[in-house]
Amino acid sequence: MGFREHASRVRRILGIVLAVLLLGGVAAVLVTGGDKDTGTATKTVRGVIGSEKAEFFADPRVVEALADRGFAVGTQTSGSWDMEELPLDGYDFAFPSSKAPADGLRAKAAVQVKDKAVTTPLRPFYSPLVVVAHSAAARVLAGNGLATLGPRGTSGTLNMEAYLAAARADRTWQQLKGAEGHAELRGTLFVTSTDPVASSSGALYLAAASYVADGGRVAGDEAAVGRTAPLLRKLIQVQGAQQSGSDAPFRDFISGVGNPLVLVYESQVAAQLLAGRPMGDLVVLYPDTTVSSDHTLVPLTENGRALGELLSTDPELRRLAVRHGFRPQGAASEFTAATAGHTAYLNQTLSGVRQAPVPTGKVLHEMALRARDQGDTA
Repeated sequence: MGFREHASRVRRILGIVLAVLLLGGVAAVLVTGGDKDTGTATKTVRGVIGSEKAEFFADPRVVEALADRGFAVGTQTSGSWDMEELPLDGYDFAFPSSKAPADGLRAKAAVQVKDKAVTTPLRPFYSPLVVVAHSAAARVLAGNGLATLGPRGTSGTLNMEAYLAAARADRTWQQLKGAEGHAELRGTLFVTSTDPVASSSGALYLAAASYVADGGRVAGDEAAVGRTAPLLRKLIQVQGAQQSGSDAPFRDFISGVGNPLVLVYESQVAAQLLAGRPMGDLVVLYPDTTVSSDHTLVPLTENGRALGELLSTDPELRRLAVRHGFRPQGAASEFTAATAGHTAYLNQTLSGVRQAPVPTGKVLHEMALRARDQGDTA
């Protein structure tokens, strides 16, 4: 065989080997999904979230489900209103606990995101606000007309008008019949909530209280805020220092420390039940006028938007969201089916519960500031 024939044969062999290697490389990209931004199989997204969603994103089953769909999600927690003070550079999404702070975040994001359609919020799931009470406290409230308990005594409703009247009058536990003999029931009667200036649940608590106190009217201007400001101030000032997220007060309650009445998300109770954790003497009181918190994801990048759409539509991720106590938007049956064994605690259909309209973000923020303003005695 001559040199030319040998060289031609070598080139053909090398060509075949190279082709096989190239095909292998293409196949690897196709199998893993590829990523034009990072050259890896996974879209790494970073977001800031309300503390009540931290366990959901940390759940290994959620991490695995997201990885199977090409996502690795890193999060940090913040009070929903506090998110507006954070620099958004470097984040792919912000995930506060309600629409009002989400509106502010979207307005802020619109300044730096050229494609405004990217920042359109998504609402994968929601959760009504409830009050958890220790059994003795719930029975005393019921015995004084401030609450109604179900047959098992593990759930019921909180009479908001009666409760607000008690708050307005600075009533103490000692003034309620049946409180004697319970050393933990001492001092002013109040519900522990989060800081309304920093946290969505605390602000929504004020929205519901304002709506009831103002005769079923949603606050629409400064005059409306002023009408209920003295009462709302009492609800907040009596608490002293407040947490900026809802996770810590709930954990304190479960641990048996702190105030006997605490405002939390229903999802926190449902997650406890679905995980089979001990409930102790916990009683769930649904305020007869409450607010449902729409957990609202504000995308800041295309990858953030893709994550929000996945959380909203993917059946497995919706199932996992329910396992963490959230109610998927537009799919009440999914929550009902998953919690069928826990109706002693949960009001699945929210029967007898009225939803209070929520003021605009601007009005709600003003309401929170007025409630914290010690100098205003009007």
